[in-house]
Amino acid sequence: MAEKKEQTTHFGYQKVETSIKSTLVADVFRKVAPKYDLMNDFMSMGLHRLWKRFTINEAVLKPGQIVLDVASGTGDLAKSMARLVGSKGRVIMSDINEAMLQVGRDRVVDSGIVGNIQCVLADAEQLPFADNYFDCITIAFGLRNVTCKERALQSMYRVLKPGGKLLILEFSHPTQPILNKLYDLYSFHVIPKMGEMITNDRESYQYLVESIRMHPNQDTLKTMLEQAQFDDVDYFNLNGGIVALHKGYKY
Repeated sequence: MAEKKEQTTHFGYQKVETSIKSTLVADVFRKVAPKYDLMNDFMSMGLHRLWKRFTINEAVLKPGQIVLDVASGTGDLAKSMARLVGSKGRVIMSDINEAMLQVGRDRVVDSGIVGNIQCVLADAEQLPFADNYFDCITIAFGLRNVTCKERALQSMYRVLKPGGKLLILEFSHPTQPILNKLYDLYSFHVIPKMGEMITNDRESYQYLVESIRMHPNQDTLKTMLEQAQFDDVDYFNLNGGIVALHKGYKY
């Protein structure tokens, strides 16, 4: 009997065995965690804060709701959502990377938010929560790093309550050819150098740039959400499609 071939996936532009991608991604984020927020400010020229604010506004959270922030990282969304759901609500920060989650936990403590935020080390593809549990789920700049996006979307659908909402904020594909060329020049010639100067780690930021290019475009991701059974799926292009916010509901 012939041996079964190992399945492969992409890690940036590299082809790697599916079984090791999560470990490779974990190594990247373990290295960038200490200066992750600083690099976000430099790379996006502060725009990431506006993109996240737009996401929070689209969540339309109410006091007492239970929210899951997948790939929560340093906790920007989680902190804002915790204030909106109040003392009777709850926000769970989940991330597969312990280093990032530790930085996020420290940021939450430093901000003075206590009582309604919980940190959980979890894989987006196998969320360790009950069915129909969350009123809203968010994931910002994390889906492109997931090995099997389809499995992660199915997992998020399972734990979302009927009537609940999923919001995916992610780098996407510029809609104008000129903007796309400028974005390529900036991404491949500036961001890795910036990573080298600020974090002494060019390689990790080269991967991050490549992972953005390998991420599905807006319409492809919309179709993936629909195939995962989400309803009323739509997306908003931000800054010409450099970033897109996808939204879907579970009815």
